[in-house]
Amino acid sequence: MSKITEIEIEEAAEKLEKATAQEVVQWAANRFGSKIALASSFGAEDVALIDIIAKIDKNIKVFTLDTGRLHQETYNIIDAVREKYGVAVDVYFPKGEKVEELENKNGVNPFYRSVELRTLCCHIRKGEPLKRALSGLDAWITGLRKDQASSRASIKKVELDTVNGNIVKVNPLRDWTSEQVWSYIRENHVPYNKLFDQGYTSVGCAPCTRPTKPGEDPRAGRWWWETTTKECGLHYKFKG
Repeated sequence: MSKITEIEIEEAAEKLEKATAQEVVQWAANRFGSKIALASSFGAEDVALIDIIAKIDKNIKVFTLDTGRLHQETYNIIDAVREKYGVAVDVYFPKGEKVEELENKNGVNPFYRSVELRTLCCHIRKGEPLKRALSGLDAWITGLRKDQASSRASIKKVELDTVNGNIVKVNPLRDWTSEQVWSYIRENHVPYNKLFDQGYTSVGCAPCTRPTKPGEDPRAGRWWWETTTKECGLHYKFKG
């Protein structure tokens, strides 16, 4: 299959602007075959996408990044998804020597002390494993929605990922609201992370995520001690 060009990416983004999530996934499956995978942190958007993908093409791979600091509820939902859909979930871990170096030099929880140490931890535990997960792929699927954060407002359903080696990023749920995601989960009996029943609206590493309060931004519970953009560097280069 020929490598996609920037012109084709732009044309696909325009063509799929009003397409449903299912139509976007079908296009991606047809265009990239075995060279595409879903990156799943097993949040609400990701499990909805797993259900959609399972109904369209189970050959689309699913991978997750196990940072070593996840909630038990997240591990539970990984097993629940494997059991329900019969899909393999490829798990990528950070390099042990890098984690040892980080913690021996800076302590077990250095991320609370500075933005620089937090982003370093994110890079070691998520950024580097992601690069390995994406190696050999031509495209990846994410659960990004444009109303999740101001940094995500301009995303397209198909776009060039300049952060991760200029491969294609596919965002089938770009136009969905949180209400639509949860309606889909309920209507299709999709297993979900039980942390959402405890007030979480975004799920990441256990030390870096808390439940949100009524009226707070959905990502306010991520790195709540910081006032910077709530991103870890997987989708956007951190600017300090």
